[in-house]
Amino acid sequence: MTNTVFKAKGLTKYFEASKRGFVESLVSRQPKIWVKAVDEIDFEIMPGEVLALVGESGSGKTTLGRMLATLETSTKGDLYFMDEKVSRKDYRRIRRQVQMVFQNPTDSIDPRMSIKGIVTEPLHRSDVGEASKDEQFATALSLVGLDAKTFAQRRVRDLSGGQRQRVAVARAIISNPTFIALDEPTSALDASVQAQVLNLLARIHDELKLTYLFITHNIAVARYISDRIAVMYAGKVVEQGPTEEVIANPKHPYTQALLKSVPTLKTHELVPPSGEVPSLVGLPTGCRFHPRCPYVMDVCKEKEPAMRRTGNVEVACWLY
Repeated sequence: MTNTVFKAKGLTKYFEASKRGFVESLVSRQPKIWVKAVDEIDFEIMPGEVLALVGESGSGKTTLGRMLATLETSTKGDLYFMDEKVSRKDYRRIRRQVQMVFQNPTDSIDPRMSIKGIVTEPLHRSDVGEASKDEQFATALSLVGLDAKTFAQRRVRDLSGGQRQRVAVARAIISNPTFIALDEPTSALDASVQAQVLNLLARIHDELKLTYLFITHNIAVARYISDRIAVMYAGKVVEQGPTEEVIANPKHPYTQALLKSVPTLKTHELVPPSGEVPSLVGLPTGCRFHPRCPYVMDVCKEKEPAMRRTGNVEVACWLY
């Protein structure tokens, strides 16, 4: 039996900040500048669970999701899928079992195609007859709450934002994947539509026994949808553990700051995290959160803390 769907050890993705030719590099003699989008992180995603990846914009969440969907290759580190180590030659096999739903479905959908063409596009790479394709299309649209006959020949321009996202989800599930990476799938929607799509995703997860990576900047949304939470800051995972434990007793100061910015019935004033997210080009020394941390100590400025386990939660902070 498979122990993990995905497992990462020291997974890293750097982007070169400015591309230079070979001759230009020789002439300038300046070292390359790297954007450290994902920097030596470890994590596991278990079969059937929903792992929420939480953090502010620029923390590296989307890059990590794209790496799991094989849309980005790692700079270094090891990635395992279904307990087998992943190399570039495995990408085609993995793509049959992994899908990704993007924040703005319009950017990932061809506006010239019909809804039927969009949703059934993943089936074109397999030996599926037209009758079977029609049946799978009808089933996929039914699962996302749309009528196949009504929407089959429509175009994306004819749909509302919520309907577009439902079409994107239908396209992701039609090939019966093992794993779906959901990149901020509700953040571009109105509040009432967000709730509908979240309920839809939760229901599909339970019915199809899927495994999700749910990427979001909203820790309240993460609480609703996930079994476990991984909090990401400036390319690093700084805290991870069971959702209710992380929410009830957040250990990392960054997780605490994220929770203070979430409205509740008892909240009189929201307190967003102070300061700015650091540039992934010029990261602070030591703990990357120390310029914004209310508990900063001298060691925080000098040495990067390792991930330590405390109970069921792992946290990278010198307080522990």
